[in-house]
Amino acid sequence: MAEITAALVKELREKTGAGMMDCKKALNEVQGDLEKAVDWLRTKGLSAASKKAGRIAAEGLVGVAANGTKGAVIEVNAETDFVGRNEQFQKFVATAAKLALDNGGDLEKVAATAYPGTGRDVKGELTNLIATIGENMSLRRSAALAVSDGVVVAYTHNAVAPDLGKIGVLVALESTGDKTKLAALGKQFAMHVAATSPQALTVAELDPAAIERERAVLAEKAGQTGKAADIVAKMVEGGLRKFHQEVVLLEQAFVMDGKTKVSKVVEEAAKQVGAPVRLAGYLRFALGEGIEKKSEDFAAEVAAQLKK
Repeated sequence: MAEITAALVKELREKTGAGMMDCKKALNEVQGDLEKAVDWLRTKGLSAASKKAGRIAAEGLVGVAANGTKGAVIEVNAETDFVGRNEQFQKFVATAAKLALDNGGDLEKVAATAYPGTGRDVKGELTNLIATIGENMSLRRSAALAVSDGVVVAYTHNAVAPDLGKIGVLVALESTGDKTKLAALGKQFAMHVAATSPQALTVAELDPAAIERERAVLAEKAGQTGKAADIVAKMVEGGLRKFHQEVVLLEQAFVMDGKTKVSKVVEEAAKQVGAPVRLAGYLRFALGEGIEKKSEDFAAEVAAQLKK
């Protein structure tokens, strides 16, 4: 039987990120064969991960990556906010964001892409991370933006590390103008999107169902005033315009001055960059949005544990 040296255990730890005792046990199980030990730990990692799969993962990090005319954003979830400060987890999300950029934001392709330096794909590396850190994690969603000429700018709000945070934003600007000035403008727009969370880029792209819901509410309120039907109709239309100014990006007041409409800022940007500018699109990922977080009753949880 091969001697299980400290150096061999250390090498296995570096390859897998598993704990020292797990590495030593793995090497003993496979008579010191390093590659077989990696596979043994992966098998145990799969078993450990499956036990955690039912737990709600609504924390984690949003990662962004941008390079010239393209950008990508990805959300990787974990169970606790603490994991977002873990360097291994941060490295994984940052790497996943770069791979999302290479794969056009296609989450399935990202999951199946080789994870650098491990011999595993991204999904397999995440499974290994679950076993190492001890929390359920998931690749939740990813998306990308691109322009033929211009820039795609990335921004993270509540950043814990470069390009990693609680809110990730991409903004795409089309223009043949000065790219440095265009990128600076894009950064301002990205910060605006992070702050205002618009529902759509233009009025035409707004969800018709959201418009009808708002129209119904406005009509009900206006109808209660007892005014004539034509006045009520004008009140409703006025209310809808205000609604558009609240939720449509190009209709919103730019947060940098609180008064100029974003569409006007885009129009005037041509003077700065030396060519017409079009705000072509945006993406905004807020960590955990849409995930129903479990509300724990601590007393009930303790009582349940005592019954076991």
